Amino acid sequence: MNLNPAQRTAATFGITDGMDPGSVPPLLIIAGAGSGKTQTLAHRVAELILHGADPQRILLMTFTRRASTEMIRRAQRVVAQRRQGDPAQGSASDIRWAGTYHAVANRLLRLYSGSLELDASFTVLDRSDAADLIGFIRNEMGLSRKSKRFPKKDTCLAIYSMVVNTQKSLDEVLAASFPWCEKWPDELRELCARYVQAKQEQAVLDYDDLLLYWYHLMQEPSLAEAVSSRFDYVLVDEYQDTNVLQAEILYCMKPNGNGVSVVGDDAQSIYSFRAASVDNILTFPDRFEQKAEVVTLEQNYRSTQPILAACNAVMEQATQRYRKALFSERASQEKPVVVTAEDEPSEVDFVVEQILFHREAGIDLHRQAVLFRTAHHSDQLEIELGRRNIPFVKYGGLKFLEAAHVKDLLSVLRWAENPRDSVAAFRVLQLLPGLGPTYASRIMQAHQANALAFEALATVRVPAAAAEDWPHLARLMLKLRDADTAWHAQVGLVRKWYQPHLVRLYESAHVRAGDLEQLESISGNYPSRERFLTELTLDPPDASGDKAGVPLLDEDYLILSTIHSAKGQEWDVVYILHAADGCIPSDMSTGSQEQIEEERRLLYVAMTRARDHLYLIHPHRFYVRQQHRHGRRHIYTPRTRFLPPPIMDRFTTRAHGSSKDKDQADSRRPAVKVNVSEKLIDMWRNSN
Repeated sequence: MNLNPAQRTAATFGITDGMDPGSVPPLLIIAGAGSGKTQTLAHRVAELILHGADPQRILLMTFTRRASTEMIRRAQRVVAQRRQGDPAQGSASDIRWAGTYHAVANRLLRLYSGSLELDASFTVLDRSDAADLIGFIRNEMGLSRKSKRFPKKDTCLAIYSMVVNTQKSLDEVLAASFPWCEKWPDELRELCARYVQAKQEQAVLDYDDLLLYWYHLMQEPSLAEAVSSRFDYVLVDEYQDTNVLQAEILYCMKPNGNGVSVVGDDAQSIYSFRAASVDNILTFPDRFEQKAEVVTLEQNYRSTQPILAACNAVMEQATQRYRKALFSERASQEKPVVVTAEDEPSEVDFVVEQILFHREAGIDLHRQAVLFRTAHHSDQLEIELGRRNIPFVKYGGLKFLEAAHVKDLLSVLRWAENPRDSVAAFRVLQLLPGLGPTYASRIMQAHQANALAFEALATVRVPAAAAEDWPHLARLMLKLRDADTAWHAQVGLVRKWYQPHLVRLYESAHVRAGDLEQLESISGNYPSRERFLTELTLDPPDASGDKAGVPLLDEDYLILSTIHSAKGQEWDVVYILHAADGCIPSDMSTGSQEQIEEERRLLYVAMTRARDHLYLIHPHRFYVRQQHRHGRRHIYTPRTRFLPPPIMDRFTTRAHGSSKDKDQADSRRPAVKVNVSEKLIDMWRNSN
């Protein structure tokens, strides 16, 4: 791919032959939707290497491992083409520090664990395990037995995570994001303190700890210098999705900004619920000792010009933004369509009609997507798709590591890796028949009394129901702890032990067994159990057979997705459901101007997913889903405030009534006329 002038400027800025690694000034690349940011960043990596940068002193941080792998692959291709295959001076494949913020943190913490008084063999809790641990402490403190509703374990973890990642006080976080929990500040402080203590005792870290420990590592000058001196260049992708803690880590890595390049789009910052802050990218140019250069990529390679004109008009209303006007060489006479539907059934009817119309016109179902603000917005559509035999896949469901059977197997490996990991042990013990939470707790206490020696596990007393299975588990754990047991055989050992329990505990065992086979295959790509457990936790696969029915084989399928899950994707045809105020923006996200602006960006992200055809559907009437003594209640909603009258010339507008009403209107009626008006008057005049 040849770079356009703006991309070329971004790829080469500050890079010269014989350059001093400390002389490349900071750079911010504002990359509009579909503007080729991955290609541009990959070319910048290639340019650094081609001009003498040591690949092993480049740090590349992305938001998925897949993204970093793809970027390195593209950079390597550029380097190879320019050098005509001569690898003598190093190549992009020599980059050793690439991955997510959390993966990089994991590697650094293990290197500097001694300086942080951290056990180098720590294991990493995924979100559900972290919630289980905080839930256990919550129950232990008696908070589940309060006379008034106390926040559940997932909410408690979300509060803890928000405090860590925003670096705000608990009181500030409760007031801004969890106002219904403001009556519990003292209890929540104590709960979080005990949660931290429990993790330290068990030598486990959660996702947030990885960043928090890295941040504190960078607060000690000598350690910060040791870490910073490892890297001449730091490149960060998707910078608009970073949180305050991640931004502070970057500033500590390179206080003067030299060697720092970040890429992002302020108009696509939509993850504040994960503590991401749009301020990071808005204030980036002024955060270093020298002002960063800003290069804007505006040429879009995805959408037609009329779609981009509409997207630009939506974002021009934003109160804070980098000014850019996306443009495309893909001309078209078709504007995006705003459809006012009579009600939700009418909205569904219109969408299905258009899906089938475009399919007959040659656009396969998988090249069409229906996007929505919240998962339940597609409920009625899913029912109608099923009725009309239109297959679909919905994104945002169960993740691989959330599947019960996958967590079971990984918990065995985690317990073997870290005998102090009580969350993993507690789960493993309860896989055996007759071992509930009470007995599991007793066994864990006995195990701790035996100094966590797995050799003594077989001597622990268990209930009769578990007596037959207990020796097998004890032998398995000893085998996994044995240094002579090769890592590549361990997942197979656990699978063999687990198979009868899988059949006993779960339905569709054959489907789930396929996931475990996949897990064993994946494990062969990792050099050790620690690397496997950590990297799988930090960057898990998406697919899982958990709770799946009989596999549905079809030639094609429609895409349904929340807008958040659609970021980074593109389709020929995009339908945006519920383009009404109260849905976009959500009525739960209009409490501040900052929330409203993020909702605007959310609509922008949805619109910019479309290549050729874009529909925004506004149901004029919504039925309220609650009982009402006068039958179903309905409300009328205005079109989303992000499509005000002054910008409607960028759209084509249409109206759509319900199919039921059309059927009634088209049905044959007798040619009989009745003068009801005259009858009503006569009723009074002729009455006695």
